[in-house]
Amino acid sequence: MQKIRANSVLPARREELTLQTADGLDLVANLALPESGDPVATIICLHPLPTHGGMMDSHVFRKAAFRLPALAGIAVLRYNSRGTWSEQGTSEGTFDNGVGERFDVAAAIEHAEFAELPNVWLVGWSFGTDVTLMHGLDPLVQGAILLSPPLRYSKPEHLAAWAESGRPLTAIVPEHDDYLRPPEARERFAAVPQAEVVAVEGGKHLWVGDAETVLDEIVARVAPGVAVPLPREWDGPMTTADTSAYNAHNLAAYKDVPVPGPAQRDTGA
Repeated sequence: MQKIRANSVLPARREELTLQTADGLDLVANLALPESGDPVATIICLHPLPTHGGMMDSHVFRKAAFRLPALAGIAVLRYNSRGTWSEQGTSEGTFDNGVGERFDVAAAIEHAEFAELPNVWLVGWSFGTDVTLMHGLDPLVQGAILLSPPLRYSKPEHLAAWAESGRPLTAIVPEHDDYLRPPEARERFAAVPQAEVVAVEGGKHLWVGDAETVLDEIVARVAPGVAVPLPREWDGPMTTADTSAYNAHNLAAYKDVPVPGPAQRDTGA
């Protein structure tokens, strides 16, 4: 048995994709599937604010793609929203403050439908939670999980729409979040009767050191038949990813970039 570490990559079928949006952009994307058999569920990952380093390889989503196909039988579809860089490439277009990004999430959902991926859930993180609330109520989507939701771009009418839909909505909120902490989150999400707020003791906005906790919470909701906590060791082939490019990008590329719109301090590791 080997310990599963931050950069451990477990076996999966992985495919680099290009998603095409309704307004004519090509988006960089990646799909990770169980090595054999059909997935039991699918998560589409909506990343943090790209103007501060958020991308499809932000660490929680990268670890989801590295681990969940093997440990939980879950398909993980990630994409770079318009204008967003990752090591795989840069999506066309420019950041649009959550407006044009509606076409991006629609393209990801359309691919999941075309590929006949089952039991599709959206998992947004920070800025990605606002995109989820604003644009994620597609008939294919079974529910959504929000990591560190700031509720900065989304409006009360978006929460009202989720309330009316009756679809499951879970907000996973770190105790020491920079924007919305558990007590306030419970007040704000009270507008959605079926919403669940999960407070993570000691957690912070970027979930550094808490990725395993977050992945367990995701799996418990999208694939309740899978036992959690997930294994922390793996008896089988495993490789190690080089994440130096991501780290350099987050530390340097967006260090002094001004952020338009309301989310001036949102970041994504």
